[in-house]
Parts: sequence; C-alpha cells; structure tokens
Amino acid sequence: MSEEKSKAEGPVIIKKYANRRLYNTQTSSYVTLDHLAAMVKDGTEFEVQDARTGEDITRSVLTQIIFEEEAKGQSLLPIKFLRQLIRFYGDSLQAFVPGYLDMSMDGFTKNQGAMRDRIAEALGGGNQMVENLTRQNLQMFENAMAMFTPFGAAAKGGEAPAKSAAKPTEDIADLKEEMEAMRRQLAELSQRK
Repeated sequence: MSEEKSKAEGPVIIKKYANRRLYNTQTSSYVTLDHLAAMVKDGTEFEVQDARTGEDITRSVLTQIIFEEEAKGQSLLPIKFLRQLIRFYGDSLQAFVPGYLDMSMDGFTKNQGAMRDRIAEALGGGNQMVENLTRQNLQMFENAMAMFTPFGAAAKGGEAPAKSAAKPTEDIADLKEEMEAMRRQLAELSQRK
C-alpha cells in the first residue's frame, strides 16, 4: 500500500538538517537511517534533500546506510568488488558502470525470486539449489567484471575467470574471509573520521 501510494504521489521527501537529523515530511516526524533502510526494503521511494539548499543528497545518504550496515557486521560487499569499483572512478568506462550495475542487480533480483520459489517447492533440497544459484550469480558477476577489466585475465596468467576449481565450501570460506576483512577496513575508516 505505501509503495503504491508513494508511486502515485512521487517520492517521500526527507529533509536533512545541519544537525544531521532527518525529517520525513510525509509523516511529519524525525527518522533515522534505520527507518530509511526499512523504507528501502519496503519499496518506498524517497528523496533526501538538504534542508538549507534543497539539494538532492539521496545518493550520499544511501551510501551512508550501506556504510552503517557494513560497520554492524552485515558485510555484503566483497573487498575485491570494492577495489574494482574504486578503480572505475575517473576511468573512461566510468559512465557505463552505473547502468551495468543496475542491470546486474535487476538480474540478481530476478534470480532471487526464482530461487525463493524453487525452495518453497522443494523444501528439502533447498540448500543445494541456493548454493547453485549463488554460484551462478557470482560467476555471472565475475564474468561481467572481467568484461570491464580486459587485462584481468592476462594478469592471472591467461586463466579464464569463468571456471573455478575451488569447492563450494572453499568459495564460501573465501567470501566470508573477504567480508570480514572489508568489515575491519570499514571500521578503521569510520574511526579515522
């Protein structure tokens, strides 16, 4: 209901004041980053504006939500991905990255729905299906990132990034290790500010 209402009336306007407080103009109440994260998960569209200038600062607030989630230990972004993403700033392909990431996330979201449906149907064999779809999605993402880094395969001695000889449990352990390292790095960055 809130998503339909939001689409019909446009995005909810959130004002951010100099004291860092966020004010939801639709509900006439102050909100937190956790509230905004819940709005995102509910599919409620919103725009965050600087209360003084009216400037749209939604991107920086959404980035701050991701940073907060990562700092809480909700590690989602692998270090390898973050490094690759940083390399694209100022690169000639920078203009293509946002569209590509949107397309990739749309594809992932579609697979996520199919994965949930299959698990609901199978109930017993859900773990193997989840593992297979996760492996598929990771492979798709790695292949896509290799397209943007044409010398990536050459740096690995010509080995194609598409095939990995590692067992699924080793892949998961590697991912957990990368996520923990990223969490530590984000914690260090937050302490520097």
